[in-house]
Amino acid sequence: MLDINKVRADFPILSRTVNGKPLVYFDNGATSQKPQIVIDAISNYYQEINANIHRGVHTLSQLATDAYEVARGKIQNHINAKFAHEVIFTSGTTHSINAVANGFASLLKPDDEVLVSSLEHHSNIVPWQMLCEKTGAVLKVIPMDENGELIMAEYDKLLSDKTKIVTVNHISNALGTVNPVKYMIDKAHEFGAAILIDGAQAVPHLKPDVQALDCDFYVFSGHKMCGPTGTGILYGKEAWLNKLPPYQGGGEMIKEVTFEKTTYADLPHKFEAGTPDIAGGIVLGTAVDYMNSIGFDNIQKQELELLEYATKRLLEIEGLKIYGTAKEKTSVVSFNIEGIHPYDIGTIIDKLGIAVRTGHHCAQPIMNFFNIPGTIRASFSFYNTKEEIDVMVEAVKKAQMMLA
Repeated sequence: MLDINKVRADFPILSRTVNGKPLVYFDNGATSQKPQIVIDAISNYYQEINANIHRGVHTLSQLATDAYEVARGKIQNHINAKFAHEVIFTSGTTHSINAVANGFASLLKPDDEVLVSSLEHHSNIVPWQMLCEKTGAVLKVIPMDENGELIMAEYDKLLSDKTKIVTVNHISNALGTVNPVKYMIDKAHEFGAAILIDGAQAVPHLKPDVQALDCDFYVFSGHKMCGPTGTGILYGKEAWLNKLPPYQGGGEMIKEVTFEKTTYADLPHKFEAGTPDIAGGIVLGTAVDYMNSIGFDNIQKQELELLEYATKRLLEIEGLKIYGTAKEKTSVVSFNIEGIHPYDIGTIIDKLGIAVRTGHHCAQPIMNFFNIPGTIRASFSFYNTKEEIDVMVEAVKKAQMMLA
């Protein structure tokens, strides 16, 4: 069981005020807050071991290199990758997806097919559109229904021998839908297709096991799971990472350079050109340790209670509609109030200290499906409380009265 007061004490920002009111932070889908142990680890790196990695024989460089590679091992264990070199440090989910899409440009030919889902963030749509424009491949879309669930019967029909890669999020950032990724992975493999899982919204809530899932690629960002911004992970099966060309050229990713020819370094360095965010990578390991110390069973229990409570309380408001009512869902409530623009609600409740996200959440196709300009999205983390939800509900009611 979580001691919620003890957990909240780990996060210094939760004790601050905004516009003279206690902060209620419900924008965790955009980025999570950081515990003191993560904040201290960033400072400690720059105070104690700041040096470039993999290149120096001096003591600080060795210490930084060791700490960076220890963090890689922590990520490997956390997601249950078979090898540490299957874990590539990136700047975030967007970087990771672009690295894979860029690599597939050398593997696709005209009329090959790429499948994306209707539930994707723009970061898991646009790189594949660019890939198809470059190669002549065809982008096909897995449709969704009114509950915000992907239609698996249609997915089955779309798969064919022309399908070369399927790309789908584990959890929808806009609706909170948990997709049946294990089923989708197994079906894609029946047709010899690779599959990439966008885990950006999943890793704050669950612990993915990439070997059990058998996905070819799994990507996520550190900043949504209590880690620093500018950090991310590209997991890829060894065979796939060896097959794909590097995304960027430069230092670190080479074995030998002459003006006639360059040969590339072995994994993982082949995909890690240039000086990385060394502190970020090390501290992402700290964040993973922290999340595991809380325990993902505890996290899921707390967040499910918050989801159920928020859904019940919000539906008490006349004219309020929730978008995304999937059977399998995580702690996101996306809603609108009839006759009121979501931006106006968000602006008013911000004056009361409540941080929510308003707009299309970088998922415009979802908003187009529902024929709405956007939603108000309240996204909860394990450090949030039912009392905070009560504060939000009363604030939304007040905004509704002001705007009616």
